[in-house]
Amino acid sequence: MTLREKKIVRVARAWIGTPYRHQASVKGQGCDCLGLLRGVWREVIGAEPEVVPTYTADWSEIGREERLWAAAARNMKVVELDLARVGQIVLFRMKTGHVAKHLGVLARSEAGFATVIHAYTGRGVIETPLTDAWKRKVVAQFQFPQKGR
Repeated sequence: MTLREKKIVRVARAWIGTPYRHQASVKGQGCDCLGLLRGVWREVIGAEPEVVPTYTADWSEIGREERLWAAAARNMKVVELDLARVGQIVLFRMKTGHVAKHLGVLARSEAGFATVIHAYTGRGVIETPLTDAWKRKVVAQFQFPQKGR
């Protein structure tokens, strides 16, 4: 694991315990999964690359647009799926036939198993094992750009 990957995981873990708040992105106060990613981005890279438009909990489902996937691909490097690569961002499709709209940061537990740090409705920011059920939901993986992008 590189120093940069360690920093991304350390920064994401610092958000653990932040309550779930739709559209928020304030460590310790509230965030959703995108808000967590935005907060990590700000600390690791700097200014956010885009203004995030207002969105509802069911955003993108009516038009079936993969908006989150497209935004991630515009601003991060799309990489081959390798769920052992800590510090990278994974995009999940939570339900078959629906748009992909959940994000998390890949990590590894002290015991050595793969985990994901993510903000989950009703739970806030948590780190959970990357079980087979979660792995089946992963549809894309991204790498943060270098600073100064």
